Amino acid sequence: MKKVSIFVDVQNIYYTTRDQYQCHFDYNAFWAAATQGREVVNAYAYAIHRANEKQIQFQNILRGIGFEVKLKPYIQRSDGSAKGDWDVGITLDVIECAEQSDIIVLASGDGDFDMLLKRAYDRYQVETEVYGVPALTATSLIQSANKFIAIEGDLLLSK
Repeated sequence: MKKVSIFVDVQNIYYTTRDQYQCHFDYNAFWAAATQGREVVNAYAYAIHRANEKQIQFQNILRGIGFEVKLKPYIQRSDGSAKGDWDVGITLDVIECAEQSDIIVLASGDGDFDMLLKRAYDRYQVETEVYGVPALTATSLIQSANKFIAIEGDLLLSK
């Protein structure tokens, strides 16, 4: 059985599925697809902590599925913009977990991760899979993965 490590860029997945399909990502269906016939060695969901009840419930659902939820505080800048970027944290965790994994699964459309997947594959010969919304996933990220799985159909919660 191949060992898999799963990394979910929660903010990216939330906004891309909402913007493209006006609905939500089905984390249970994703878990079933990404783990089928595989041994899970790591599973992280990276989110922003906004201390409201809906977010806390959602984070508990992720934990119930099997994810370790990593949180960063929501930061509102004085100019009105917000910050909550997990790119460095995801990158460090992927590199740290790659050696003990046969497959790295990344759920994100962020092109900043293309070099990460190439490095993980080159250095550790780990297979890489990307789950993303096709129209909103960077071409460079799709091309850097061994396999791209489109977020559509069964990976979406019905409206």
